[in-house]
Amino acid sequence: MMYKYGLHGKLKATEGNGDKLAAILLEASKLVSTAKGCNLYIISKDKNDKDSVWVTEAWDSKEDHDNSLRVEGVRELISQAMPILNGQPEKGQELVILGGAGIN
Repeated sequence: MMYKYGLHGKLKATEGNGDKLAAILLEASKLVSTAKGCNLYIISKDKNDKDSVWVTEAWDSKEDHDNSLRVEGVRELISQAMPILNGQPEKGQELVILGGAGIN
């Protein structure tokens, strides 16, 4: 059985910039959705913390995820997000995806 690579993590924006961070990440999701091996790239807001944004990803492999950072425009969006982050991004959870709805 071939497993998928997953990431789930939270990014915290500086006060009042949660919507701006979410918009940048939604734009990034459009770009990486075209990358080889991208199965899922979801941006979510925390209903109890207006400045926190969650990113949930599923990839065919870690290599595919790493290569997605080379998609044209992704680095530019990262550079837009960095100044509005409240500190360094938390290390996301790396997951071994066993399967489930929407995962082939």
